[in-house]
Amino acid sequence: MSAFVPGSTPANHQTMRLAARFAFRELRGGLKGFYIFIACIALGVAAIAGVTSVSRALTEGISREGQSILGGDLDFSLIHRQADADQLAYLNGLGDLSRVATTRAMARRPETGDQALVELKAVDGPYPLYGTFELASGEALETALARKDGTWGAVVDPSLLARLGANVGDTLSLGRATIRIADTIANEPDKLAGGMEFGPRLLISDAALPETGLIQPGSLVRWHYRVRMAPAPNLEAMEGIVEEAKSAQPDAGWRIRSRANASPGLQRSIDRFAQFLTLVGLTALVVGGVGVANAIRAYLETKREVIASFKCLGSTGGFVFKIYLVQMLVLALLGIVVGLVLGALIPFAADAALAPVLPVKLAASIYPTELALGLVYGLLTALAFAIWPLGRAHDIPPTALFRDIVTGGAKLPRKRYLFATAATVLALAAIAILLAHDQRMAGTYIAASAGAFVLLVLVARGIMAIARRLPSVRSTELRLAIANIHRPGALTPSVVLSLGLGLSLLVALALIDGNLRRELTATIADKAPSFFFIDIQSHERDAFEALLNAEASDANLQSVPMLRGRIVSLNGIAADKFVPAQEGSGWVLRGDRGITYDVSLPKNSKLEEGSWWPEDYTGIPLVSFDEEAATDLGLKIGDRITVNVLGREITAEIANTRTVEWQSLAINFVMVFSPNTFAGAPHAHLMTLGWDDDVPEETELALLKTVSNAFPTVTAIRVKDAISQVNDLVAQLAWAIRGASSITLIASVLVLAGALAAGHRSRIYDAVILKTIGATRARLIFAYALEYAILGLATAVFALLAGGVAAWYVITQIMDGSFVMMPVTAAGAALIALVLTVGFGLIGTWRVLGEKPAPVLRNL
Repeated sequence: MSAFVPGSTPANHQTMRLAARFAFRELRGGLKGFYIFIACIALGVAAIAGVTSVSRALTEGISREGQSILGGDLDFSLIHRQADADQLAYLNGLGDLSRVATTRAMARRPETGDQALVELKAVDGPYPLYGTFELASGEALETALARKDGTWGAVVDPSLLARLGANVGDTLSLGRATIRIADTIANEPDKLAGGMEFGPRLLISDAALPETGLIQPGSLVRWHYRVRMAPAPNLEAMEGIVEEAKSAQPDAGWRIRSRANASPGLQRSIDRFAQFLTLVGLTALVVGGVGVANAIRAYLETKREVIASFKCLGSTGGFVFKIYLVQMLVLALLGIVVGLVLGALIPFAADAALAPVLPVKLAASIYPTELALGLVYGLLTALAFAIWPLGRAHDIPPTALFRDIVTGGAKLPRKRYLFATAATVLALAAIAILLAHDQRMAGTYIAASAGAFVLLVLVARGIMAIARRLPSVRSTELRLAIANIHRPGALTPSVVLSLGLGLSLLVALALIDGNLRRELTATIADKAPSFFFIDIQSHERDAFEALLNAEASDANLQSVPMLRGRIVSLNGIAADKFVPAQEGSGWVLRGDRGITYDVSLPKNSKLEEGSWWPEDYTGIPLVSFDEEAATDLGLKIGDRITVNVLGREITAEIANTRTVEWQSLAINFVMVFSPNTFAGAPHAHLMTLGWDDDVPEETELALLKTVSNAFPTVTAIRVKDAISQVNDLVAQLAWAIRGASSITLIASVLVLAGALAAGHRSRIYDAVILKTIGATRARLIFAYALEYAILGLATAVFALLAGGVAAWYVITQIMDGSFVMMPVTAAGAALIALVLTVGFGLIGTWRVLGEKPAPVLRNL
């Protein structure tokens, strides 16, 4: 029999068939020793296949319900102003038209003075063009919104009733109008189209909107014009219609969305979350790969007599490699099949369990492409971790195989196996990066995981080297524990590798979550103003400021003019065609941005490059750009930016860049223009109010009530309420990520159990010899407990360092925040590591100590 070499020859085919026959014959003995192998592969494959399938189901759900989510086949939106007659004529020519206005406002109960920020939506008769708007009572929307006894009706989110202590039938003040709560909303088909909301929904008829007084020049009102086309065009035709609309109305300044991207923000969130969870699943697979290697090594140890027999009968190392490679592939495929079945069921389980909280109906189905991806990941992972231990047996003579249990056999495999292992690992990394939504993040994650893996190997060797050089101690149990850590065939590498990655990931996530919460609830809250007041009209500004000075004379006020604008081109390149210098940094180009003008450098800003314009500047329009955003986009001093404001396109030259302290939540903008840019343009004002010292909540609420009563059309946002809502969102996201990431820890536990099982044979010999020479069960248990505690503690220390560095990088370098190490998290990681290592170790030790000495001693 000849060794297998690349190429296709009859001899090779015969050798492979013979190897397969031997492999399947050995597998007749059952799967003993390979349950953890199969479980590790199944878990990782299920995670990847399940996550990608759920992501696909969500994407398909958005696509399937795109018309309902968007509210039409097309959505044309304008900020500050309505479409003119020419634009309306064009839109009416496309199909059935519906107009919707959205803004934020304050709703108040006249009887109690209680008030709340609401997301106001005003709709016309044809609304909704797609989907069904459902009320709790089953009444028709048109009937609920109708004017009765001189009062317009409104329908609200049930949470608004709870917040205001109101009931259906009560009246609310909305701006200068009084409205009646006619019903509560059971289903709002286009809710996702509006993006993030800071308050509950309040919906009225568009006929009632003028009476509120909320629509003033410069008010932050977004007008949506939804079009239903008959017949509905396919997605390719839709793209052509969008381009045609841009050409037909080049000066309209509207933002156009089609049902193909009904909720782009949600889709981006789904893509990023799915990418993260896919990488977590891949990490679980890699951690499980350690279990694969441990299981194969332990299995080959039990087969050393069989391998020796093969070689004594003339078999080559290549033939032995093929036999056990076939076995490994069969077992890996078994684990992959189990994982694929579980992964295929996850979308259906998610649809049943998470339907009440998911933002869109899952299109639960079996997705072959996503399952195939799980298969590829599982197979490559199994190969990457199996080739090395299988390859080591190639050149080892039978005598060395018999001695392997004593010597540890740390010899490297042949170059072909090293190259094969490296090629498989590179293929695994390449697929993960190429298929990622954010390839830069995926590459960073994989590089960090690979670095952590290498570090764990070095840490394990370092622990063994330190244990080897420690001076002898008097305690017999401690001396035995230290010797077990560094002896040939020690469990140290397996334990450190199995727990290290999973614990590091959990520590990093916990620290990121904790620092974000601290930033939100402490650092930002301390720096942030107490209130934002928006939509202050120019003719009200002086009176409004006078009221605030009278009611809160010790507070700090800041006021700036505010408009909304959208970047339409950069250096003559359309915004949707512009390629940022940094991948994934085009957030500035998406949607409308708040903009302002000022004669001087804003507070909480530092000039980085260029110079500020003179107070009496009258030249070409100039703009100051946020330094970080400019760097990400690849912009520099002298570049030109065109923005659409109030339907006019204005081109300005970048005069300077500045660093903005966004964490302060003070007034600041990505773009600040020279005052002459918007001379004569109608606009509102934005004002903030804050105290140097903490004030009682009653003081803030009393001021809010006074301001709302005196200026009902001004929207007041209490910063503490907004921070609390964001904090809740961060908490939910953190729990979801932590729960999903626990897959890695489960894989770590499986690998740990496998590592301990792999060392079971050598532990039996140790225990029998030690018991024979007089060691008691209690002393052996104590010695083993010390060994596992030392390994668990060392792993926890590494997890704290690696997870802490990863969290520090994310918080300080990516999020530009401040990082604080949290001792509770550190203690938690150490406790998890100790409980797992000592717990599983003692369970295995108890079984070892129960073995009868006679069978073992007879084979010595």
